[in-house]
Amino acid sequence: MKKYIYIIVAMVIFSSCSDELDLVSPSELTAAGFWDTEVGAATAHTGIYANLRSEARDFWLLGEIRSDIWGGRTYESASYTSLIESNISVANAPFGGWAGFYSRIHRINDFLINVPNITFTNESDKNHMIAQAYGLRALYYYTLLKTWGDVPLITEPFPTDDLGALSQARSSSAEVMAQIKSDIAASLSSFGSDGSFWNGSRVYWSKAATLALKGDVFIWSGNIMGGGSADFTEAKSALQQIAALGVSLAPNISDLWGVNKEGNNEFIFAISYTQDQASNIFNSFTGRTTEIHPNYNDNGDLMGPVGGLDFVISGANRYGQSEKTILLLDDNDDARKDATFIRLYTDDNGGAGYTSYNEPKYFGSIFKKFLGRVDGTQRIFENDVPLYRYADVVLMLAEAKNLLNEDPSGEINQIRQRAYGANYVALTHGYTNASQTNNANAILDERYKEFIGEGKRWWDLRRAGASFVYNNVSFISSNDSHLLLFPITNDMIGRNPSLVQTTGYTN
Repeated sequence: MKKYIYIIVAMVIFSSCSDELDLVSPSELTAAGFWDTEVGAATAHTGIYANLRSEARDFWLLGEIRSDIWGGRTYESASYTSLIESNISVANAPFGGWAGFYSRIHRINDFLINVPNITFTNESDKNHMIAQAYGLRALYYYTLLKTWGDVPLITEPFPTDDLGALSQARSSSAEVMAQIKSDIAASLSSFGSDGSFWNGSRVYWSKAATLALKGDVFIWSGNIMGGGSADFTEAKSALQQIAALGVSLAPNISDLWGVNKEGNNEFIFAISYTQDQASNIFNSFTGRTTEIHPNYNDNGDLMGPVGGLDFVISGANRYGQSEKTILLLDDNDDARKDATFIRLYTDDNGGAGYTSYNEPKYFGSIFKKFLGRVDGTQRIFENDVPLYRYADVVLMLAEAKNLLNEDPSGEINQIRQRAYGANYVALTHGYTNASQTNNANAILDERYKEFIGEGKRWWDLRRAGASFVYNNVSFISSNDSHLLLFPITNDMIGRNPSLVQTTGYTN
């Protein structure tokens, strides 16, 4: 059964903060009595996840929209085209106020300061909660570091009596990375030997999630920040521990996607959605019936109600897969082709459909992974959306091995075998170890096909190195290296004079 995160009480307690560091109100959570009991801690714990879910669109945008996945044909006006095209300057700097991450970090800081002082009926519950909080704070700071580089580093709740402390300069990326690694270590220490999932659910952070994050972070720090083989070895060790924690690849791609399949063992950490509580963002990747129903899927089936599939939908089509994405997935032996998109065509090709991409007849696509469920005449977008799943771990392990000059082909082929299933032929589909650069490109291509729509591709290219960004994203070249990081708005600097603009941008 889907696990509910009850947010009504939490939202009353967790009144929102301003996004600007120097304007965020002092903590409401330190009111007398709130932090005296386990009940207060449980309410705060719920609120942390409600706050995380409210940031889900930004997580997705920051991790994927600037990559080569999107920017193709839509049948309504496209969203975020300036980000897709990396049309970024101080004048139009996106995500003002650090995308609101610091109000979320504030909640976690408050939690980590107060919860250790509370007596729990079961101290292991307290340790698990604390471990979750450290892991989530590391996730927030890691996302900030990847997006802006140098960012303010705040590890205590905003004070009640020193508003000047809210105007804080940007710490160096090295200092921020050190804090991320410290939080990861604290999370693992608090989990100890407890590899369980809170309430048996993958919608809460876990030891497996911290280890996945550690692998991700240490590959980044090793490859992008000069940590080298010592960091790659740490990443490899962390990733290799996860399989022992009740996590594994689903046997088939079809076992992953659908509201009734969210309890699969491949999901490590997912953001929870439930009808009447919150919907995910993926109705914007579909369309309206007036546009979809007159068209045909690539099997030649009419999408409409008369003599067709009567496809139930009421959404929007703001994101179109690029032609590069279409062609990459245009492999009928690979189950990810049909698991990822429904491709629409203007006719049925005489009843034969279109087994391969036909540009003149192509109308557009519906993103299929998170299509929710149909309830009568409406579609409910309540899929849980994974931030980490085991396929991610397998391919990050391939990255770590490759960076250590080891053979990553076993991990690559593990993912390919699952994708091709009964169609897999080793001589045709198998990968053989090659040069480090060729291996890196093979891993990137596999991750591309595997994680479309999951907020990974931009970070994958960035983690591989700047040259891989320039080789794959047509809107960025080595002459525009400053575009790898975001600027901050002039308004942010006006409110907080301690802030300095991101290198390469001029005010």
